[in-house]
Amino acid sequence: MSESSGSTLRVRLDLAYDGTAFSGWAAQPALRTVQGELTAALSTVLRSPEPVRVTVAGRTDAGVHARGQVAHIDLDAHAWAALPGRSDREPGVALVSRLGGLLGTDVVVRRAVVAPLGFDARFSAVERRYLYRLADPDADRDPLRRHDTVWWRRPLDVAAMDEASRSLVGLRDFAAFCKQREGATTVRTLLDFSWVRLPDGVLAATVRADAFCHSMVRSLVGAVVPVGEGRRAVDWPRALRDRAERTAGIHVMPPHGLSLEEVVYPDDDDLAARAVATRARRSAV
Repeated sequence: MSESSGSTLRVRLDLAYDGTAFSGWAAQPALRTVQGELTAALSTVLRSPEPVRVTVAGRTDAGVHARGQVAHIDLDAHAWAALPGRSDREPGVALVSRLGGLLGTDVVVRRAVVAPLGFDARFSAVERRYLYRLADPDADRDPLRRHDTVWWRRPLDVAAMDEASRSLVGLRDFAAFCKQREGATTVRTLLDFSWVRLPDGVLAATVRADAFCHSMVRSLVGAVVPVGEGRRAVDWPRALRDRAERTAGIHVMPPHGLSLEEVVYPDDDDLAARAVATRARRSAV
């Protein structure tokens, strides 16, 4: 289903989580996952005899955080209308409140609204934006941020890293930076990959793309860190980008420095068309 119609509604959920204690997004037997926790809470609140199916904009790996994750669920219109009970709250407000009483403090559903016609949390998205944080010896190492910032022993040249990163931007096959999945394309449009040093000295990478393949962001960061250390030339990551398979020399960076910050969608009138276009297999030019 891709729309809200008849007796069934599609509901958009905006959520955030600290990935430290989760084994990633996707539900796995005997492991604590974001999807598993959310599905259990939704099934309880909605009194669903079957686990509520949750579709997410971007699956995150174990230890990766999210500040701007988006998901959707399909549910019976009567169940949605019944959420406020005897209160005068909107159904979405009631759902957020009731989920807050069931979920742990490391995952928060911030908003629940009936989605526009054609909305699909995964396939309608036009852009995902990630942040990666690195603290080298020149940065203030804040122990209160140790779960979202990677401490790096060697000094890093942020200007060199920024130059190397920007050379990777564009539509291309990122097979060298992805863990291959059978039948999945590794062609992506990298919209932005840039670095700045924040006022506290922490190096922050902004990575934006239409979509990402498995481990792509952490591999991209891992490809430019040696440049920042002075062990590789600035053009080294660019030389890797045309390889047709994953490059063993790229270090996949630790997950806890990574956070999904935002998922961007087109105007409501273009949601369905975007979902159709995203499902079509892409090829690099």
